[in-house]
Amino acid sequence: MSAEPHPTLPPVRLHSDAELARDALVAPLFARAVRLARWAGPDTRVDVGGELVPEQLAEAVAVLGLDTGDQDSPVYAGQAWRVAVDTGLVDVTEPEEDADDAGDGDEREYGTATPGEDLALLAGGAPGDVLDLWLAALDTVLADAAVPDLDDLVDAMDAGGEIDFDRLDWNPQREADFLDGVLANLYLLTVAEGGAGEGPVPLPVLAASMIVPDDMGDPTDAVLEQVSDAMMRLDDQFRQLEPIGLVEFRPVDEELMAESDDTADAGVPDDEDVSRYGMVRLTPLGLYGVRARMLEAGVEAPALGELADKGADALLDAVSFYPEGAAQAEIEQWLAGRELPVAVAELLAAARGDDEGAPLRRLRCQQALTPAGREAEPAVRAVLDDPELGGLARVWLAEHGVADVPAPDGAMVLWLTVDTIAAQLAADGETEELPLLMRTLTEHHGDFFERAWRVEHPATAYVLEAMGRLHPDKKAAKEARKAAFKARSRRP
Repeated sequence: MSAEPHPTLPPVRLHSDAELARDALVAPLFARAVRLARWAGPDTRVDVGGELVPEQLAEAVAVLGLDTGDQDSPVYAGQAWRVAVDTGLVDVTEPEEDADDAGDGDEREYGTATPGEDLALLAGGAPGDVLDLWLAALDTVLADAAVPDLDDLVDAMDAGGEIDFDRLDWNPQREADFLDGVLANLYLLTVAEGGAGEGPVPLPVLAASMIVPDDMGDPTDAVLEQVSDAMMRLDDQFRQLEPIGLVEFRPVDEELMAESDDTADAGVPDDEDVSRYGMVRLTPLGLYGVRARMLEAGVEAPALGELADKGADALLDAVSFYPEGAAQAEIEQWLAGRELPVAVAELLAAARGDDEGAPLRRLRCQQALTPAGREAEPAVRAVLDDPELGGLARVWLAEHGVADVPAPDGAMVLWLTVDTIAAQLAADGETEELPLLMRTLTEHHGDFFERAWRVEHPATAYVLEAMGRLHPDKKAAKEARKAAFKARSRRP
């Protein structure tokens, strides 16, 4: 059994499809698109490109209940119509390019629009059908958000009405990739252990995550200016993304934007005023949407509960690289759908192996068995004589108060020690706790290094080398390095 490559992102806890579908249906922009799709009919006229003609756009504003005196209302209605068309909620037949040649001014110069077949899925389809339509709507909104401000487009037009893209400094693919990167970083900041969780992320933090190199100490003025520019761009983009239900967004304080000092010159805002610089959080629907886009792009983005119907080997391989809390939650969901004695036997069988990932699998198996009651005892007793699982079994039985547990021999103790340290190195790296554990081991076993290099474990030399680096006692560290050399010589 070989360990699979560990996932690049921590697992996310998603709401059910039914809950997410309900969220999608009440997202303001999507709800408007649905309303316009139901309004469309034989008399709905569209221009080239499928856009509503001006008279129909005014009617759409009224249908949506928007303020007819607000100059932004036609913009909102036009965006909702585009979403309806792009998602297939509306089918349009555009006018023929030579329709003007008819010269009689009749309505043949316009295209028509009718409700699309997919509209019926909102009432009669499954939650997944609704979410697929919402994801299509999200694609439209993200594409719109990556387009430069209208004023910038006007400024970049030449006398002939053509856009000078060099002057605009706009690359569509680059802008789309930047926005996808921002959403991926926001996703990571949300799901990472110790991250934002359900709380908002300050806009300066998100902008800096895209601009400031990881190895940079104090950002230069030039980098801070780039962060400020990115914040302003994100402020505009998140305003566009909020109506589709992707994010909850508190924009940058307009008074702050009006101040003469550049926000980059102000440095990192303190806790009191950080919210003035903008705050954003992914909604549960937003987490679903960003994860779906990452999966489509080939990024491994696990979700809690998706291993419930997998085998024990797949479970342990996956949770080996989850944060501890997420691993425990995934294991509990896996156990919940199984008979405990059978599940325990499967977990123990999956924990065997001498590959690189096996020690961490055994550590997660031990974690999985911790909450199991005495019902698991027969399956655990069955592996007492197993050279790889006997130590684990003894620990579990002792923790559960079983009296007649046979004592392990010295070879098993040493093997279990090497296996445990290898697992902890794989799980958390060289933590501050490891040197203390190593000191305790060697103080209780004076001949530890003389015996340890002979242990028949694939990670013996690796563990001894780590002890040579980390042991707080210089003499013991030197003995560990000598033992590691012997182990390497014995088993290259």
